[in-house]
Order: sequence, then C-alpha cells, then structure tokens
Amino acid sequence: MAAGLLMATGGLAQAASDAWSDIVNDVFNGRAMEQSDVVKLETPYRAEDAATVPVTMHFAPPEGSDLRVERVTLVIDENPAPVAAVFELGADAGVTQIETRVRVQSYTNVHLVAELSDGSLHMTENFVKASGGCSAPMGKDPEAALANLGQMKLRQFDGEQGAHPEAQLMIRHPNNSGLQMDQLTRYYIPAHFIHDLRVAQGNAPILTMEGGISLSEDPSIRFDFQPNGGAITVEAEDTEGNVFSKSWPVEVARSGA
Repeated sequence: MAAGLLMATGGLAQAASDAWSDIVNDVFNGRAMEQSDVVKLETPYRAEDAATVPVTMHFAPPEGSDLRVERVTLVIDENPAPVAAVFELGADAGVTQIETRVRVQSYTNVHLVAELSDGSLHMTENFVKASGGCSAPMGKDPEAALANLGQMKLRQFDGEQGAHPEAQLMIRHPNNSGLQMDQLTRYYIPAHFIHDLRVAQGNAPILTMEGGISLSEDPSIRFDFQPNGGAITVEAEDTEGNVFSKSWPVEVARSGA
C-alpha cells in the first residue's frame, strides 16, 4: 500500500512538472527564469470554493535596482487554459500588488511570473487543492446576469503609513468558461468572458489585462497605485465584442501626502 501511495504521489508530481515544463515552452518560448523574491504569491492551500479562489500577487524589482516590473503572468498549471491573466503595468503607475479570484479545475501548482525591464523572468509557485471550479454552475440566474452585464463599481482605499492607496474594480459578468453545463438543457454554455481590460489615470495607464476562462464570475481586480490627479477610467471588452467603460474621480490621497 505504501509503495502504491508513493507511486501515485510520484505520478502527480511528474504530471505537474510536465505541465509546467510545457507551459514554459508554449507561453514563455522556453526562456530561462529564476525563482526569486521579485514575486510573491498568496493562495489558500485548500480552497473553500474552487470557483472563487482568492489570489494575491506581489511584485517588486530587487532592492536598489533601477529596473521595474513590466508584466506579470498568472498561470494555473492544470486548468484547461492555464494562463489565467497577463497584466501589463503602467511605467509610472506604482502598482506592486494585484488581487483577484480564479477558478481551479483540479489540484494544481499556481505560478506567478514577472518580467523586468531588462527582460529577465522571475517566478514563484504555490500548490492549491481545489477541483471543479471551471465547470461549476453559475452562481446567478443567467437572465439576471445578462441584465446586469458590464455594470462596474470602483472602491478606493487609502494607503497605510505611506503605502500606495488601493482600488478595487468589480465587473458584473458571468465570465462563462465554456465548461459549464446549463442545468435545464444539459448543453454546455458557450464561453463568454472579459478578455481585455484597460485601467488608466487620465492619459497614463495603470494596468492592462488580457484575461482567460480561469477568472471567476463577476471579475474583481484590486490593485495599489500612485495617484496623479487624473480620473480613473476603465474600459473592458468581452469575447462577444461588448465594450463597457466608466470613469471615477480619484478619492484617495497621493502616497505620503
């Protein structure tokens, strides 16, 4: 029995290793990357709800470096579409962390990869126990979800002791994965999700996001930023070509103000 358990565990580890190796080749063109403190990842070890697993991404260049983090990629290795989201960061936006919620289909490693301005890739990983998140039924009535499609809300939070303030963007959208089944017709619901998101202050980008099916229903993106006095404008587009946009005045103080 012990030998059987060891063989099963070894098989899972090998599968996980193979998945990440394939992702590195397919998504990052086989580029070298190092595991480093440039990136940190917060995830639950065992998720309470596989369809809404909280993820917090932290990233910063090495202390004393004049480099900056240009891009971060969140990867859920064992999901049908492993790349959950790619975030491009504004050069002067001051973003150092992003929180969101994701679907997890099976026990998996979750990787966070940051690309610095010198082209180097830095990686960290966590293991998450969850299953069935990508195929879990919608939490809301489909008609109600479509009636509220694209509605957006922005909450703003003051930073603590000189830290950057934060904003939380919430978008009403079913973000259908294509793996969910209509409980009445028993047909699969076509994929329909937010795939492109742009957040700016005035003419200066805060972040852009290319999202996939792994982002949860009613996407939520929380991020820190350096206010520059301009209004925050959001534009989102889904896979059916619907475009949603809205602006809000900045209500929080500049860091250290």
